[in-house]
Amino acid sequence: MLAMHPDCERCGADLSAAVSGAFICSFECTFCASCAEKLDDRCPNCGGELMDRPTRTGDALENYPASTTRKFTR
Repeated sequence: MLAMHPDCERCGADLSAAVSGAFICSFECTFCASCAEKLDDRCPNCGGELMDRPTRTGDALENYPASTTRKFTR
């Protein structure tokens, strides 16, 4: 199951699990749409392709909440 990280690793922007606009690689590195575009849809950590992260809403989000651990570091 995806951890659904709550922020962009590059700029720190909030990324809600219930809203589209987040991009992930196969290792779940997470970026906002703006950063993914600047990175040419390539993960700077592993070189993998950044893809649209699915959303999690309703009962699924309630039963399986998104991670609260932020990944952005300055």
